[in-house]
Amino acid sequence: MPTLEWIGKDKVVNHHLDVPYRVLDRIYSYDEAGQHTEDNGSENMIIHGDNLEALKALLPRYEGRIKCIYIDPPYNTGNEGWVYNDNVNDPRIKAWLNKVVGKEGEDLSRHDKWLCMMYPRLKLLQRLLADDGVIFISIDDNEQANLRMLCNEVFGKQNFIAQIVWQKRTSPDARKRISNGHEYILVYAKMLNNLEDILNLIEIDYSDADKYKNPDHDPKGPWVSVDFTAQGFRPNQMYEIRTPSGRTIVPPEGRCWKNLKEVFDQYYAEGRLWFGSDGNGVPRQKNYLSEKGGKTVWTWWTNEEVGHTQEATQQLAVILQKKVFDYPKPVRLIQRIIQMTSAPDSIILDSFAGSATTAHAVLNMNKADGGNRRFILVEMMDYSDSITAERVKRVIKGYSSADDVEETVYDAELTISNLKNGAALLDEAKQAAKDAKGKYDKVGKPKIIDGHLRVIGTYKSTEEIEGTGGSFSYYELGEPLMHGDVLNEDVGVEKIREYVYFTETKNRLPDPHPDEPYFMGVHVNSAYYFYYERDSVTTLNRAFLHSVKTKADAYVIYADLCMLSEAELEQYHITFKKIPRDITKL
Repeated sequence: MPTLEWIGKDKVVNHHLDVPYRVLDRIYSYDEAGQHTEDNGSENMIIHGDNLEALKALLPRYEGRIKCIYIDPPYNTGNEGWVYNDNVNDPRIKAWLNKVVGKEGEDLSRHDKWLCMMYPRLKLLQRLLADDGVIFISIDDNEQANLRMLCNEVFGKQNFIAQIVWQKRTSPDARKRISNGHEYILVYAKMLNNLEDILNLIEIDYSDADKYKNPDHDPKGPWVSVDFTAQGFRPNQMYEIRTPSGRTIVPPEGRCWKNLKEVFDQYYAEGRLWFGSDGNGVPRQKNYLSEKGGKTVWTWWTNEEVGHTQEATQQLAVILQKKVFDYPKPVRLIQRIIQMTSAPDSIILDSFAGSATTAHAVLNMNKADGGNRRFILVEMMDYSDSITAERVKRVIKGYSSADDVEETVYDAELTISNLKNGAALLDEAKQAAKDAKGKYDKVGKPKIIDGHLRVIGTYKSTEEIEGTGGSFSYYELGEPLMHGDVLNEDVGVEKIREYVYFTETKNRLPDPHPDEPYFMGVHVNSAYYFYYERDSVTTLNRAFLHSVKTKADAYVIYADLCMLSEAELEQYHITFKKIPRDITKL
């Protein structure tokens, strides 16, 4: 398979293995009661910090569990004027490149830098995906070709599902000879076997439902018809059909009937065939709205279906009471992605969270169907609390939406006869505008609109948007678990235990056992112990064995030292692991 090469690739191919594992420090929690320091137990997370390190920090709890990943990484346009720095010349990225790639990084092109930044992040995202999980990645023409090759390498070309084209604008930019009106969304599976097992049908919308009619008052409800003929010649599908009117017909030239005679007879008996209003036409098969579980999607997503950037910009400005981003993604776009890929209890991850559109979409969908989808957002920029988390707070709690409402204060059609008195008409319109002041927030000057002389008054109409409910906790990246080969005791023993138990079992650490402080849990008939004290050396010896109360077929015991013989370890089915040497590095 062809592979993509770039300067610095050899330095980042395995860099995800060298990324330090850092603990996550919860700063506050938020729910309908507001913000508080107490942990509310929410499984929704917003993490502030470098997403490379944040993704590594998620592995102990979420490796192989994420059903849907959506990311909107920097497009590498070279535009550095936005709040969201859409360029890999961000000082933090440059510092990372200098550290990982070294002096060679000084010679990298803009595209080399972008690829170096993306590769290890995609490697960690691939590990977090569930076996039936799907990742969606937004991109434009600046890096689309490179990203496609990169994803083929990380996820496997065989796991490519589609490249979606999203119509992001509502009209072309008149300042340009060719106006870019679309972006791409690359779609890859973790393990693509049967597409029906990993992608859902989407809901039928009103425009689709309107296509279903019931001209014959069928008790099964509205239907649409499809051709009951097929191209080609199949002898067992060339039978005669008698229509309800009594006419005998055969398939049109060059075609045969769609199904065998016994299938036709069954459909006819069930009333699933339409012969026209006079019962004399070529049969068509009825497909009922009531039996349609949803609809498939194609790779062209219009702005009417899933929204556009102008809609998203306006909605975000309303929520935050200020304009912050020029081109966020619309909530409807992310809702379609989640609907296609997740169940009501799935976990959705967005590691380039920006303005938190993904969290907004998850909360909307949970409110609509009572689901328990969970979101994990990661944002490295300093606005992660003031914009990313703030939007989620307002969506949970509810917010006010103020729209400009226009009313016509004065309206006179311009005809040949009244144009003779144009000056009087204009004076009349000006007087109407003067009289309207104070009744509206703004009154415009008289203007000619569609052949009418009009004065428009505008006022603000405020609508209260009901909150979705829900909760989240806000985290910062904390200390690394290890300083080189030395255990970082400042992170606390409980977080060390969580990490060790996950690396052994791929499961979450159970609640502490009151009678066995060093016991972690039982997995596949093996009991796990982490015998650790910050201020003293621990030794696996006979005295410690006498303190073990949990019965299991085998034991994995971590300690600083071991005084048991090989024969004793074998006798009691014990695997000794030395702290910190034998602690696995993710």
